[in-house]
Amino acid sequence: MIKLLLVDDHPVVRDGLHRIQDLEPRIQIVGEAGTMLSAVEAARRLHPDVILMDVRLPDGDGIEACRQIKVFLPEVHILFLTSFADNQLVLAAMAAGADGYLLKESGAQRIVDAIHCILNGGTVFDPVIARKVMGKLRSGDGTNPLDALAAHERRVLAEVAQGKTDKEVAVALNLTTKTARNYLDRIFTKLKVHTRTEAALVFTRFSQRSRGLE
Repeated sequence: MIKLLLVDDHPVVRDGLHRIQDLEPRIQIVGEAGTMLSAVEAARRLHPDVILMDVRLPDGDGIEACRQIKVFLPEVHILFLTSFADNQLVLAAMAAGADGYLLKESGAQRIVDAIHCILNGGTVFDPVIARKVMGKLRSGDGTNPLDALAAHERRVLAEVAQGKTDKEVAVALNLTTKTARNYLDRIFTKLKVHTRTEAALVFTRFSQRSRGLE
Protein backbone atom coordinates (compact mmCIF):
# COMPACT_ATOMS: atom_id res chain seq x y z
CA MET A 1 0.00 0.00 0.00
CA ILE A 2 1.24 3.49 -0.92
CA LYS A 3 0.47 5.97 1.85
CA LEU A 4 -0.33 9.40 0.42
CA LEU A 5 -0.61 12.74 2.23
CA LEU A 6 -2.41 15.63 0.52
CA VAL A 7 -1.28 19.19 1.31
CA ASP A 8 -3.35 22.01 -0.17
CA ASP A 9 -5.24 24.85 1.48
CA HIS A 10 -8.29 24.35 -0.78
CA PRO A 11 -10.59 21.54 0.42
CA VAL A 12 -12.14 21.32 -3.05
CA VAL A 13 -8.73 20.54 -4.56
CA ARG A 14 -8.07 17.89 -1.92
CA ASP A 15 -11.50 16.34 -2.55
CA GLY A 16 -10.75 16.19 -6.27
CA LEU A 17 -7.48 14.39 -5.63
CA HIS A 18 -9.37 11.50 -4.06
CA ARG A 19 -9.94 10.33 -7.65
CA ILE A 20 -6.40 9.03 -7.51
CA GLN A 21 -7.54 6.18 -5.28
CA ASP A 22 -10.13 5.14 -7.86
CA LEU A 23 -7.44 4.83 -10.52
CA GLU A 24 -4.88 3.09 -8.33
CA PRO A 25 -6.27 0.95 -5.47
CA ARG A 26 -2.75 0.57 -4.03
CA ILE A 27 -2.77 4.26 -3.14
CA GLN A 28 -4.33 5.10 0.20
CA ILE A 29 -4.84 8.72 1.22
CA VAL A 30 -3.90 8.62 4.89
CA GLY A 31 -4.23 12.30 5.69
CA GLU A 32 -4.80 15.86 4.54
CA ALA A 33 -3.36 19.22 5.56
CA GLY A 34 -4.09 22.79 4.61
CA THR A 35 -1.22 24.68 6.23
CA MET A 36 2.54 24.39 6.46
CA LEU A 37 2.49 23.58 10.17
CA SER A 38 -0.23 20.95 9.82
CA ALA A 39 1.63 19.41 6.88
CA VAL A 40 4.80 19.00 8.93
CA GLU A 41 2.82 17.60 11.87
CA ALA A 42 0.88 15.18 9.66
CA ALA A 43 4.06 13.93 8.01
CA ARG A 44 5.67 13.37 11.38
CA ARG A 45 2.62 11.48 12.65
CA LEU A 46 1.62 9.48 9.56
CA HIS A 47 4.97 8.73 7.87
CA PRO A 48 3.53 8.79 4.34
CA ASP A 49 5.34 7.34 1.35
CA VAL A 50 4.41 10.28 -0.88
CA ILE A 51 3.26 13.84 -0.21
CA LEU A 52 1.41 15.88 -2.83
CA MET A 53 2.34 19.44 -1.84
CA ASP A 54 1.15 22.85 -3.01
CA VAL A 55 3.68 25.68 -3.05
CA ARG A 56 1.51 28.41 -1.51
CA LEU A 57 0.11 27.74 1.96
CA PRO A 58 -1.59 30.21 4.32
CA ASP A 59 1.12 30.21 6.99
CA GLY A 60 4.18 29.78 4.80
CA ASP A 61 5.04 27.72 1.76
CA GLY A 62 5.31 24.13 0.70
CA ILE A 63 9.00 24.49 -0.05
CA GLU A 64 9.80 25.24 3.59
CA ALA A 65 7.48 22.40 4.63
CA CYS A 66 9.37 20.10 2.25
CA ARG A 67 12.69 21.17 3.72
CA GLN A 68 11.52 20.58 7.30
CA ILE A 69 9.90 17.23 6.54
CA LYS A 70 13.01 15.94 4.79
CA VAL A 71 15.02 16.51 7.97
CA PHE A 72 13.11 13.94 10.00
CA LEU A 73 11.68 11.87 7.15
CA PRO A 74 14.40 11.82 4.45
CA GLU A 75 12.93 8.78 2.69
CA VAL A 76 9.59 10.45 1.93
CA HIS A 77 8.89 11.39 -1.69
CA ILE A 78 7.50 14.88 -2.22
CA LEU A 79 5.71 15.81 -5.44
CA PHE A 80 4.71 19.43 -5.83
CA LEU A 81 1.29 19.97 -7.40
CA THR A 82 0.67 23.65 -7.91
CA SER A 83 -0.56 26.42 -10.20
CA PHE A 84 2.79 28.23 -10.14
CA ALA A 85 5.23 27.54 -12.97
CA ASP A 86 7.83 30.11 -11.90
CA ASN A 87 11.30 28.70 -12.51
CA GLN A 88 12.69 30.17 -9.27
CA LEU A 89 10.07 28.26 -7.29
CA VAL A 90 10.88 25.09 -9.20
CA LEU A 91 14.58 25.39 -8.49
CA ALA A 92 13.90 26.20 -4.83
CA ALA A 93 11.67 23.13 -4.56
CA MET A 94 14.36 20.97 -6.11
CA ALA A 95 16.96 22.36 -3.71
CA ALA A 96 14.61 21.53 -0.81
CA GLY A 97 14.52 17.89 -1.90
CA ALA A 98 11.45 17.67 -4.13
CA ASP A 99 11.08 14.63 -6.39
CA GLY A 100 8.93 16.35 -8.97
CA TYR A 101 6.84 19.36 -9.88
CA LEU A 102 3.53 19.17 -11.72
CA LEU A 103 0.92 21.78 -12.54
CA LYS A 104 -2.59 21.39 -11.18
CA GLU A 105 -4.07 20.93 -14.63
CA SER A 106 -2.36 17.54 -14.73
CA GLY A 107 -4.92 14.75 -14.97
CA ALA A 108 -5.43 12.17 -12.27
CA GLN A 109 -3.74 9.45 -14.33
CA ARG A 110 -0.72 11.68 -14.86
CA ILE A 111 -0.45 12.16 -11.11
CA VAL A 112 -0.75 8.42 -10.48
CA ASP A 113 1.99 7.75 -13.05
CA ALA A 114 4.15 10.43 -11.42
CA ILE A 115 3.73 8.83 -8.00
CA HIS A 116 4.91 5.47 -9.32
CA CYS A 117 7.82 7.14 -11.11
CA ILE A 118 9.17 8.92 -8.04
CA LEU A 119 8.69 5.83 -5.88
CA ASN A 120 10.97 4.03 -8.35
CA GLY A 121 13.64 6.68 -7.93
CA GLY A 122 12.70 8.86 -10.87
CA THR A 123 11.85 12.53 -11.11
CA VAL A 124 8.82 14.07 -12.77
CA PHE A 125 8.28 17.49 -14.30
CA ASP A 126 5.44 19.01 -16.23
CA PRO A 127 6.67 19.78 -19.78
CA VAL A 128 6.03 23.48 -19.17
CA ILE A 129 8.14 23.29 -16.01
CA ALA A 130 10.95 21.44 -17.76
CA ARG A 131 11.21 24.13 -20.42
CA LYS A 132 11.30 26.89 -17.82
CA VAL A 133 13.93 25.16 -15.69
CA MET A 134 16.10 24.45 -18.68
CA GLY A 135 15.91 28.09 -19.64
CA LYS A 136 17.40 28.86 -16.22
CA LEU A 137 20.08 26.19 -16.51
CA ARG A 138 21.02 26.77 -20.15
CA SER A 139 24.62 27.68 -20.77
CA GLY A 140 24.84 31.36 -21.64
CA ASP A 141 27.54 31.01 -24.28
CA GLY A 142 25.75 28.32 -26.27
CA THR A 143 28.18 25.55 -25.34
CA ASN A 144 27.07 22.10 -24.28
CA PRO A 145 27.62 21.69 -20.50
CA LEU A 146 27.90 17.92 -20.95
CA ASP A 147 31.16 18.49 -22.80
CA ALA A 148 32.75 19.28 -19.42
CA LEU A 149 32.15 15.70 -18.26
CA ALA A 150 34.50 12.78 -18.71
CA ALA A 151 33.11 9.76 -20.54
CA HIS A 152 32.58 7.76 -17.35
CA GLU A 153 30.80 10.74 -15.76
CA ARG A 154 28.45 10.99 -18.74
CA ARG A 155 27.67 7.31 -18.38
CA VAL A 156 26.82 7.82 -14.71
CA LEU A 157 24.63 10.81 -15.55
CA ALA A 158 22.83 8.84 -18.25
CA GLU A 159 21.86 6.25 -15.62
CA VAL A 160 20.79 8.94 -13.15
CA ALA A 161 18.60 10.54 -15.83
CA GLN A 162 16.71 7.23 -16.03
CA GLY A 163 15.76 7.67 -12.39
CA LYS A 164 18.20 5.17 -10.94
CA THR A 165 19.48 5.34 -7.38
CA ASP A 166 23.21 5.42 -6.56
CA LYS A 167 23.12 1.68 -5.87
CA GLU A 168 21.36 0.93 -9.16
CA VAL A 169 23.85 3.10 -11.06
CA ALA A 170 26.71 1.24 -9.39
CA VAL A 171 25.28 -2.15 -10.38
CA ALA A 172 24.62 -1.05 -13.96
CA LEU A 173 28.15 0.29 -14.43
CA ASN A 174 30.01 -2.25 -12.27
CA LEU A 175 31.08 0.34 -9.71
CA THR A 176 30.91 0.54 -5.95
CA THR A 177 28.09 2.69 -4.59
CA LYS A 178 30.66 5.04 -3.08
CA THR A 179 32.39 5.48 -6.42
CA ALA A 180 29.08 6.20 -8.15
CA ARG A 181 28.31 8.80 -5.50
CA ASN A 182 31.75 10.40 -5.89
CA TYR A 183 31.30 10.63 -9.66
CA LEU A 184 27.90 12.22 -9.14
CA ASP A 185 29.36 14.81 -6.77
CA ARG A 186 31.89 15.74 -9.44
CA ILE A 187 29.11 15.95 -12.02
CA PHE A 188 27.18 18.36 -9.79
CA THR A 189 30.27 20.55 -9.48
CA LYS A 190 31.01 20.58 -13.21
CA LEU A 191 27.41 21.27 -14.22
CA LYS A 192 26.95 23.82 -11.41
CA VAL A 193 23.82 22.10 -10.12
CA HIS A 194 22.81 20.96 -6.66
CA THR A 195 20.39 18.06 -7.10
CA ARG A 196 19.93 14.87 -9.11
CA THR A 197 16.87 16.44 -10.68
CA GLU A 198 18.76 19.41 -12.05
CA ALA A 199 21.50 17.12 -13.34
CA ALA A 200 18.94 14.85 -15.01
CA LEU A 201 17.27 17.84 -16.66
CA VAL A 202 20.60 19.06 -18.00
CA PHE A 203 21.27 15.61 -19.45
CA THR A 204 17.80 15.41 -21.01
CA ARG A 205 18.15 18.86 -22.57
CA PHE A 206 21.70 18.55 -23.89
CA SER A 207 22.28 14.84 -24.50
CA GLN A 208 21.28 15.08 -28.18
CA ARG A 209 24.01 17.65 -28.65
CA SER A 210 26.54 15.67 -26.68
CA ARG A 211 29.50 14.09 -28.44
CA GLY A 212 28.23 10.78 -27.08
CA LEU A 213 29.43 8.22 -24.58
CA GLU A 214 32.90 7.12 -25.52
